Amino acid sequence: MAGYRNFQSNNAKFMIKENRVGLNSFVQSIKINGDKEMSIFEQNIDKWSEFVGFLKWYPDLFWDLITPETGGIHLDLDQRVFLRSEARFSSGYYVFSRGYSKTFLEVMSLFHTAIFFPGIELALTAQTQAQAATLLKDKYGEIIKYYPLIKDEIYRTNFAGDTVEIEFHHGSKITNLANNQNSKGCRKRRIKIEESALLNDKVYQNALEPIVEVPRVTVGKTGEVDPNELNWKIDFYTTAGYKNSTEFYRVKKMLEEMKSLKGSFVLGASWELANYFGRGSPKSKILDKKANNNPIFFAQNYESEWVGASVGAIVNPDKLMESRILHECELKGKESCEYILGVDVARSDKEINCQTSIIPLKIIRSSNNKIKSYNVVNIITFSGTLNFTSQAIEIKKIKELYNAQVVVVDDNGLGVGLCDELMKETFDPLTGKSLGCWNSINTERAPEIKDSERCLYCLKSTSCQSEIAFIFQELFESGKVKLLEHKVDAGYNVNDNSFYSDNILPYVQTDLLIDEISNLQTIENEKTKKLEIVPQVKRLQKDRFSGLAYVLWYAKTQMDKIVVNEVDEIDYLKSICTGW
Repeated sequence: MAGYRNFQSNNAKFMIKENRVGLNSFVQSIKINGDKEMSIFEQNIDKWSEFVGFLKWYPDLFWDLITPETGGIHLDLDQRVFLRSEARFSSGYYVFSRGYSKTFLEVMSLFHTAIFFPGIELALTAQTQAQAATLLKDKYGEIIKYYPLIKDEIYRTNFAGDTVEIEFHHGSKITNLANNQNSKGCRKRRIKIEESALLNDKVYQNALEPIVEVPRVTVGKTGEVDPNELNWKIDFYTTAGYKNSTEFYRVKKMLEEMKSLKGSFVLGASWELANYFGRGSPKSKILDKKANNNPIFFAQNYESEWVGASVGAIVNPDKLMESRILHECELKGKESCEYILGVDVARSDKEINCQTSIIPLKIIRSSNNKIKSYNVVNIITFSGTLNFTSQAIEIKKIKELYNAQVVVVDDNGLGVGLCDELMKETFDPLTGKSLGCWNSINTERAPEIKDSERCLYCLKSTSCQSEIAFIFQELFESGKVKLLEHKVDAGYNVNDNSFYSDNILPYVQTDLLIDEISNLQTIENEKTKKLEIVPQVKRLQKDRFSGLAYVLWYAKTQMDKIVVNEVDEIDYLKSICTGW
């Protein structure tokens, strides 16, 4: 410790050759004449550059290199293709089934890019910022678990509320954004869009696409834009959506670009690919879902099929997506608000695809009493195996809950029996309380009790089906119908039934309503020359659609009236006379 050698200057210390060159040392050595000697790293910079370029091109091999001996992941062939396509193409569209692990691979790609491109800023976007934050947090935890060496690359993390920020030692950052106008003005170098099938194209063009306007500048003395780098890169990830939507045509366009070698790449598969490699649920469980679930839901989420009418769709899918703007459902009516109910009737001893649907519609009026918005604040269904007496009890309870002015019921077929039951006095079997007796607004039928409340509209839908279809299309195309937003059901306790029924189920029912509407198309009857509504998939019922169509028709034809008071009318007449 006290020897002369330990107190030499750097120049003197490194005069000895064995001290100047070390196998594991990057220290710049100094020669006897004072010149600097290149380190081993500098001597092999070309090999290092080639190695880095190799790992940029083969991201799956990078993950193989840092996989621990135990506890890691062995990537399957399809996952390797997935990761390589993300690293090599200027834009990608990935349509995969649930359980495929597409989000995990997506975040792995983000980490790979952040490590190999110093100072780059990346973002994952989803329907809401909270949803994007949840996805990033979960997948970050999984990546650190399976690839612990990644921890050494990360400088700090910030998981505060709905904000996620993962910063790397060389300045790269991964953050989360929302697929809405709140992201407008943000600047990132690349973004990845989750659940793009639900993407509003106006929001994409106005808020998301401009995010990647500015390319990355390389780190170093020159600070240049690398012409070979995938700047302006936007990737899309989703389960399948609806035909005729903007996203459906985006996939088709990118597929053509892929065939023409213009830099796009489209990749997709059904549940069978992941199942072949042993990922996701067992085959028997998935086939059970196919037998017992909504066929539209299964086709989209497991078979990666874009569903709906290819021509003659009753409503454009983009308009359906744009209508989903209501943030909160209403489990009961609010004071001073106006509600009516639409009911589609079911009655069968078989449980499958047999249900009665009730649509509470909230009417929002302008100053002149015209209806400016038709808000579907909830959707309620119950089994059609209940007899008409039991169904009448449930409907009257819901009418009371919303203090609805009118209940519109289809008075064809099964509806006749339900209307007859609603015009009798009904009692709550639990409390014994009378739920009242209703009278018809538009028929001469006599109720059980004279002078009963006139709130039942018996609709003969077969006589005005064409008009119902026109009004349904008109109100959606004009943007006047508002539906509950698409909501992710992550984060709730599955054992809390009341939370699910009150906070999740109304949004799930709205998802099913969208499926029903997207499955319908309008055709012209050759004999009558009137519009008819027919389903694409016969197995899928249209109970929710019918309940909504009935109540929208009634609100538009019977309640959308302009009220002009006497003073306004006199002023109007004066203005006409003055003009003469």
